[in-house]
Amino acid sequence: MTRSRSAHQVTLDLAAALREEVAPALGGHAGRAHSGAGAGGDVTFAIDERAEAFTERFLADHAPDLAFYSEDRGLVSPREDAEWVLVVDPIDGTRPAMAGLEAACVSVALARVGDGNPGMGDVELGCVIEIKSGQAFVARRGGGLEPPASLSENRDLSRLFWAYGLRGRPVRAIAEVLGELIDASSVGGGTFDLGSATFDMTRVVTGQLDAYVEPGPRMIADVPGMREEFERVGGGVVLNNSPYDLAAATLIVEEAGAVVTDAYGQPLAERPVLGSGPEFQLSCVVAANRDLHTAIVRELDAGIERLRQRVSSEEL
Repeated sequence: MTRSRSAHQVTLDLAAALREEVAPALGGHAGRAHSGAGAGGDVTFAIDERAEAFTERFLADHAPDLAFYSEDRGLVSPREDAEWVLVVDPIDGTRPAMAGLEAACVSVALARVGDGNPGMGDVELGCVIEIKSGQAFVARRGGGLEPPASLSENRDLSRLFWAYGLRGRPVRAIAEVLGELIDASSVGGGTFDLGSATFDMTRVVTGQLDAYVEPGPRMIADVPGMREEFERVGGGVVLNNSPYDLAAATLIVEEAGAVVTDAYGQPLAERPVLGSGPEFQLSCVVAANRDLHTAIVRELDAGIERLRQRVSSEEL
């Protein structure tokens, strides 16, 4: 796979084919069977294994020399001098998929390998397809987004419509960090755990949500004892967003004109796009506009400090 156009086409074709493969299984209880654990430590359900196996077969048939990284397989590289790597989350939102809900997406990103350690900023093409509806979002770096974005103009935290995730997170600690935001917005706005970072981020693009907030890795980095709490809830592993969760959606959000950073307010561009495990996991704040993003990061700063104080006083 030496020409960029052919690699781009494979990216789009794989995303569409994965959606067609998985869509008939939405809501099926057979997909809930456990079949192991992925490279990132999360449970691999039967529906995940079906999607991962299809990814391998599809690329073996259509792009045998193209490297890929997926949630359950890790890095698969048929050649040492690969120019491109696909970053694939065949089902982002496995639990909503198994429940037959809308918040489940196929996520495929294409990045140049470069020196062998590509970053989030090296993603050149991102494709997200909602499995249930078939709605697709395609972004090309510097080339815009299809379909065009419809960003919220809200700048008021009391009217914030936003999402966060609780899978594998210690709820009492998360509530300490996000509690003020939740209290401020739960009546005049709305708060949601939809079960898929990719779905959450594309809801900002559609204007259905104003923001998506994921502070987990910052909590672990800033507050003593938090890693142990995350491991307790995660069954011995830390379950925060990995690069494969965010690679395609981050480019889509950027090309939409929204703001995306980590939970400190720092860009994600230099963070590795390949890898799993706590050292690669990403905190994330996505907001429809800069004013809203600044206000959310300020609230996270205060929330992290509250958590630190509670932990130090052994109240949590």
